[in-house]
Amino acid sequence: MRYAQGGGLSHERRQFREGIRMMAAERFAAGEPSSAIAKELRVSVRSIQRWRRLWDRGGPRALQSAGSASLPRLREAQFAQLEAELAKGPVAHGWPNQRWTLARVKTVIGRRFHKSYTLQGARKLLLRHGFSCQVPARRAVERDEDQVTGWVKETWPQVET
Repeated sequence: MRYAQGGGLSHERRQFREGIRMMAAERFAAGEPSSAIAKELRVSVRSIQRWRRLWDRGGPRALQSAGSASLPRLREAQFAQLEAELAKGPVAHGWPNQRWTLARVKTVIGRRFHKSYTLQGARKLLLRHGFSCQVPARRAVERDEDQVTGWVKETWPQVET
């Protein structure tokens, strides 16, 4: 199953979904119909039917979350180190410009932690930790925001007319 956020569910989201399944289990025990449970919990009837079959076989314990599909390759402490490395910039790691690409991030992970990631794996790792894939606007180092604002307010209206 694919998730929009690219990388599965967070621990909090997994716990939230498990809570919904446990509420359904309480209603199974009360003998409520699947359609009423689905409407109340705002899930599909098919999910309720699947959960009911699991509950019939193993009780509420069968509806508990199984946890992550796999352990993350980089621990939180290692990811913090990776963040520090990324903050240094690509030039500090030997690339000619200041643009991070997935291939470069993947290479830094391999060099620093001796872990192998695919490009998509590196992308999902970064997305899970709040990074975006947007390219920042290029701004001159010498740019003075006060002067730009003054120019837009004073000079630009005269140029327009």
